[in-house]
Amino acid sequence: MAAILITGANQGIGYHLTAALLRQGHQVAVLDWETHHLAALQNTFPAQLAYYPVDVRQGEALQAAVAAAQAWQGTPEVVIHNACCCPFGGVEALDLGQVQAAFATNYCGALQLVRCVGPALRAQGRGRVIFTSSGVGITGFPGLSAYASTKGALEALAKCLNLEYAGDGVTFHLIHPPLTRTQSSAPLPVPPEMMADPETVGRGLARRLFSPRFLLCHSLLQKVQTLLCYAFPLPMGSLLAKLTARYQGHLPTP
Repeated sequence: MAAILITGANQGIGYHLTAALLRQGHQVAVLDWETHHLAALQNTFPAQLAYYPVDVRQGEALQAAVAAAQAWQGTPEVVIHNACCCPFGGVEALDLGQVQAAFATNYCGALQLVRCVGPALRAQGRGRVIFTSSGVGITGFPGLSAYASTKGALEALAKCLNLEYAGDGVTFHLIHPPLTRTQSSAPLPVPPEMMADPETVGRGLARRLFSPRFLLCHSLLQKVQTLLCYAFPLPMGSLLAKLTARYQGHLPTP
């Protein structure tokens, strides 16, 4: 079974992904600034789960937490950056600090995580690094300019690192979950009925985590939707925005 390191797994998709991986028999180290939901999970899997409180925006603290996790489980075979900050608001209304916090968590957190684990992965000659992306990083979405921009940056980072680490046995991948009922998505003006269940998404991703494909989705339907977003980014973004507004009653039904 694999040693897996994941950031942002105290709740939501990350929590249910971790729980599913533990049930599969894997050993999981979690890095998150909140850990209260992980305590009960550790009671169930005392030998398989360890967690380390850390803010991924703090480079030195992140380095120390990664070192502690490696002391416990060795060099991980799979590294997942799932920590997330999702400010909502129009570009003129967002405070610059909110934008910087989103980039510090979503993008710089991923970059710093790779800098922490990259040398060890190269030394062992194998490893998978996975970033949690989002369809809005491809299509855009009103009110999500900061968040979507960080995910677009992660898309580029994963492609660049696949080239940088070519020949080292280390590959980079993107998780593309659907819009899911999580704390991060709570402020969005999208009805909960239009969001996926986090446990369903987490379980599905756990089953596909070792796929050699660059894009990892929890279901075939989500994969098709993601590929459509790549093929038709602006039309898909416009369609999703209109469907959301219509559902809320902001647009008349034809």
